[in-house]
Amino acid sequence: MQNYRILFLDIDGTILRPDDTIEESTKRAIAEMKDQHIEVVLATGRPIHEISEIADELKITSFIGYNGALGIYEGKTIFAEPMQASEVQYILDVAKEHGHEVVLYTAEKNYLSDLDSDLVKVFLKQFHLRRNDIFTEKVIHDILGMTIITKGRLGHERYVFNEGIHLSQVNIEGMEHCFDVIRDRVNKGVGVGFLMKRLGIERESSIAFGDGMNDKEMLSTVGDGFAMGNAHPDLFQHAKHKTTEVTNSGIYNGLKSLGLMK
Repeated sequence: MQNYRILFLDIDGTILRPDDTIEESTKRAIAEMKDQHIEVVLATGRPIHEISEIADELKITSFIGYNGALGIYEGKTIFAEPMQASEVQYILDVAKEHGHEVVLYTAEKNYLSDLDSDLVKVFLKQFHLRRNDIFTEKVIHDILGMTIITKGRLGHERYVFNEGIHLSQVNIEGMEHCFDVIRDRVNKGVGVGFLMKRLGIERESSIAFGDGMNDKEMLSTVGDGFAMGNAHPDLFQHAKHKTTEVTNSGIYNGLKSLGLMK
C-alpha cells in the first residue's frame, strides 16, 4: 500500500455539511489518519482566525488559509502572501461602481465595504465571520484574500483582470453570487506544494479532498485528489478520484478506497 504522509481537507462542502455540522464518519476518519501518523491540514478559503472552533473539534493545528495566501504548520506561520494594493483597489472600485460588496481578509480581521448591507449580513452569518470591521486604506497592504458579493447572474463579469487573477464561484447553496478572488501564483495548490516541500513529502504520499473550483489546483497538485460527490461539476476533471457527497461519508469513503479505513 502507498505510504501516505499528509491529508489536505477543504472545509465548506467537504468537512462541513450544509447545516454546518460534521458527520461522525468524518471525525472518525480524521482521527484514524492522525493515529496512522498522517498529517492532517485544513486547506480553506476561509480566514484562519475564524476556524478555531472547527480546528479544536478535529484537533488540527496546521492550516492553509485564504485560498493559499497564508500557511501555518503546528501553530507557526511558514508563509504569507498579501495581495498587491493595486489589485485590491481595482476590485473595490469596480464593486463600488456596480453596487457590489467586498469582504477583505487580513491575518487578524475581516474588513467589509459596508457593514450594514443585507448582502454582507447574510454572508457573515453563512460563514460565521465575527472579527469584522469597516475597510480603511490603512490595511490595504495587509489583504490576504477577498470575496466579491455580486448582484445579478453575471455580475462577476464586470471584473476584467490581467493574467494572474481569476474569480472562483463559492460552491455553497445560496452563495452562488459570491466569488473568491484567486491568484494563479497564490492558491491552495501552491500552498500545498510549498508545505509538502518544506516537510520533505513526495507528491505520491499526499491526499486532498475538495468540492469547489478554488480546490482545483490543490487536487491537481497532490498524488490522490478527491472531488466530493457534491462538487462543482467543473471540478471533477481536475481530480483523480470522485467520492460520495459530504452528507454521505465522502471523506471516509474516499480514504477507504485507498485502503486507509476499515
